[in-house]
Amino acid sequence: MIKILVIEDHEEMSDLIKFNMEQKNYEVICSADANDGLIHLENFSPDVILLDLMLPGLKGMDFLSIVRHNQKYVHIPVIIISAKNTENDIIKGLENGADDYLTKPFSMNILAAKVKAILRRTPAMENKIISESGITIDTVNYTVKTDGEEVVLTNKEYELLVTFLRNPKRVFTRNQLLNAVWGYDTDVYSRTVDTHISSLRKKLGDKGKIIKSVPKIGYRADT
Repeated sequence: MIKILVIEDHEEMSDLIKFNMEQKNYEVICSADANDGLIHLENFSPDVILLDLMLPGLKGMDFLSIVRHNQKYVHIPVIIISAKNTENDIIKGLENGADDYLTKPFSMNILAAKVKAILRRTPAMENKIISESGITIDTVNYTVKTDGEEVVLTNKEYELLVTFLRNPKRVFTRNQLLNAVWGYDTDVYSRTVDTHISSLRKKLGDKGKIIKSVPKIGYRADT
């Protein structure tokens, strides 16, 4: 059963999410603060995290940073659910590693659809190795290695790399990458693509040079 960890300090909201997600046959556990959420992260092993930002104690963005910098949790999809609804808030959340961002108030049907989409976009647990230009991706264990040395990537960086290596030489526009990896089809968040690709290149070191910028269009991988 798919497990969802909800980190939300408003009891009425967390109860509503829990009820509706359980109706979709998900297993749900709720935490009223991020510190408690870290404990559940270890013991509950969630498949998806729903994260509020304005929390008592450890803030939501700090929790997200912890998740994205811990190899054990880095690939868990995170959907931010927040009343912070400016464009800058949304962009900051996505650039800091969130997989999606839903502003309050929101429909429970939309939330359920976003969770389903996140799970659909998460690479299938297939016994398959992708190997190109000295980069090896183990899609079973979600590990990436360059010349045998492991590289720790965030979920979105991982998905971008998989997309490129599964489609060598293909040119992707920013909108196509947003749609394939984030589920968006608008260029409002195109800066997010550039930020993640810049970070991915740096983490790959010399191997990052295979990801080429195509002026006025997007990116491709020359493998």
